Amino acid sequence: MKIRKTALAAFAAAALFALSGCGEEKSAPSAQTNGSVTVGLVQLVEHPALDEANRGIVDALKDRKLNVQIDQQNAQADQSNLGNIAQRFVSQKYPLIFAIATPAAQIVANATDKTPIVATAVTDFEVAKLVKSNQKPDTNVTGSSDLNPVAEQVRLMLEIIPSAKRIGTIYNSSEINSQFQAQILKNELQKRNLELVEFTVSSVNDVQQTAQSMIGKVDVIYVPTDNIIASAMPILTKITSAAKIGVIVGEEGLLKGGGLATVGVNYYNLGRIAGEMGADILEGKSQPQTMPIRYQTEFKSKININVAEQLGITIPTSVSQNAELVRY
Repeated sequence: MKIRKTALAAFAAAALFALSGCGEEKSAPSAQTNGSVTVGLVQLVEHPALDEANRGIVDALKDRKLNVQIDQQNAQADQSNLGNIAQRFVSQKYPLIFAIATPAAQIVANATDKTPIVATAVTDFEVAKLVKSNQKPDTNVTGSSDLNPVAEQVRLMLEIIPSAKRIGTIYNSSEINSQFQAQILKNELQKRNLELVEFTVSSVNDVQQTAQSMIGKVDVIYVPTDNIIASAMPILTKITSAAKIGVIVGEEGLLKGGGLATVGVNYYNLGRIAGEMGADILEGKSQPQTMPIRYQTEFKSKININVAEQLGITIPTSVSQNAELVRY
């Protein structure tokens, strides 16, 4: 919905953020309070990548010096929570809603086709049926994509573990983002005549048993930007590390959970991109319908040296001299 001129005049004032903590839903402020404007922000679940995207959105709005309050909610990966939060945001007539992760964006988009929605941590907006085209959304949804450079990640994987022939992957079978990335991975491995061994889960509770079933069947594991795996990364790597199997990950936050290496996206930067897009909408500079989906354009290899040492892997000089070496 459009913002009244009185609200737009207030955007030049100092930033004011009312951030509720992640967890249970708290009572909502009105859409306009004391000259400020309230926007909604819903996050699918709490884990490092999505938390960083959240922080990026907040910082971007703050740096734009908009007089904005944020009604911030975390759905704790519960579909009914997502639905309730989305319906309340719409009923409050907020001028803008931020959504972090594909399921959150889809639920909010189902709740309204009028309120501008800016999403992030969505791999492909068009595949997720949030937009008609990533170049020209032509819907009330836009945002920043976490599409990662799978080809570059495969290249890094084979530079670190050149003997790998059986490449395993594990992801949530119902998460469209993960399915999309798995298909890209499959295509990249076919080019190299390598075998892809797929394992899927439907909840965090499945990860331990599935990880155990991978042992002996794969030489290395690739993990996409998957919300369930991100939430259970330490469970996965406790098993894989004990078996001396490295895990190449789709984003750098997963290195903290025991991942070996990545050429991945930075979710804080993606959040900032989404925050800037939201600020442009609030200031009347743009509309979601004509705002192309934006992507991270620069990537750098990161290698978790602690994990490499634990696995007994020596990183080739040709790789380490062009990578950021971290210890988690």
